[in-house]
Amino acid sequence: MTEYVTVTSDMNLARNGAIKLYGRDAFEGMHRAGRLAAETLDMLVPHVVPGVTTAELDDLIRNFMIAGGAAPATLGYRGYTHSSCISINHVVCHGIPSDRQLKDGDIVNIDVTPLLDGWHGDTSRMFLVGDVPIKAKRLVDVTYDCLMLGIEQAKPGNTMGDVAHAIQTHAERHRFGVVRDFCGHGVGKLFHDAPEVVHVGRPGTGPELKPGMIFTIEPMINIGKPDVKLLDDGWTAVTRDRSLSAQFEHSIGITEDGCETFTLSPKGYNQPPY
Repeated sequence: MTEYVTVTSDMNLARNGAIKLYGRDAFEGMHRAGRLAAETLDMLVPHVVPGVTTAELDDLIRNFMIAGGAAPATLGYRGYTHSSCISINHVVCHGIPSDRQLKDGDIVNIDVTPLLDGWHGDTSRMFLVGDVPIKAKRLVDVTYDCLMLGIEQAKPGNTMGDVAHAIQTHAERHRFGVVRDFCGHGVGKLFHDAPEVVHVGRPGTGPELKPGMIFTIEPMINIGKPDVKLLDDGWTAVTRDRSLSAQFEHSIGITEDGCETFTLSPKGYNQPPY
């Protein structure tokens, strides 16, 4: 049975499986952290070009967050040594920044989480590098639509299954595979928390959405089959069939009559081309 707990200012939060219900002050904190996350990705737009290395992009991200008064939440998280995850082409998620140069035709997901005043602003966005093939652009567009259709279902009285079903049916209508091995998650004061936000499911199943819930929706959609494998570095997940993969992510909060999205781009750079 799903357990919900109302968060108070003096509460010592822990990952205990309970779904947290936050108040208005938390939403305000998440809006600030989410805006900085979105501004970080906005800043990258002129830099995501052929020839740049993912390590150079990671340096830009770290410096921008620090200048904004935040710390990169991924830096030092479970031994991770970078300020972002940058996933290219068939990398599904958790790509590690390196000396690899982006090349013309690549599609790239950049995932950032500034920790600002105790709040995690978690978001990711796809970038198109140079002249991208039509099939890759179509994957990116469908994945963005999956995210937005999922967000449309994020309202009180609905369930996580309603969110998942909207994503799954749209992706599979286009004959794409929906990744099962990774999912969205609760967020807020804790980087990763309950509930798990899966992207495949049946309507009316899973935890009920209630006002005060804060979580990410982050569908990972493959051109081929949904199967993934983890590389030896312990972080990088890739498609087993080496087909292209795309992902978009927003952090949202459930309100009395719908939801608020904390990580919208201030410049309108929510969907490429930017």
